[in-house]
Amino acid sequence: MAGGYRGDVTPQETWRALADEPGAALVDVRTMAEWSYVGLPDLSDVDAPLYRIEWQSFPGGEVNAAFVEMLSGALAKSGSDQDAPIYFICRSGARSAAAAAVMTAAGYSRCYNVAGGFEGDRDEEGHRGTIGGWKAAGLPWVQS
Repeated sequence: MAGGYRGDVTPQETWRALADEPGAALVDVRTMAEWSYVGLPDLSDVDAPLYRIEWQSFPGGEVNAAFVEMLSGALAKSGSDQDAPIYFICRSGARSAAAAAVMTAAGYSRCYNVAGGFEGDRDEEGHRGTIGGWKAAGLPWVQS
């Protein structure tokens, strides 16, 4: 296992898995501010849940000490078992990789990191959302 979890996958591979694999789930580990102002993956066209659980607080950046407990509880409530595929996404892929590793250590066997995250890397003008990531791949998303 690379990085302490099952591996990195592209946003497109994640979308296909969410659509095709029974029990697959997406966990967005960004902050509430990011969900509100940047947007969220829209899974309304696939039969998969989207869990929103912050990995780090904003402001401050402290790691959410209750992350494993919160996600484990949400997964159990939905009837998901520890062998179900779980895909983790953040802005660019760093926080989600850490979350995938922690959940793997907690006994979840199929944790994947969405490479490039929701927004991907910065382009030549310093903007995200055009190079790599969920948005640049043209996958469904919504903004409040």
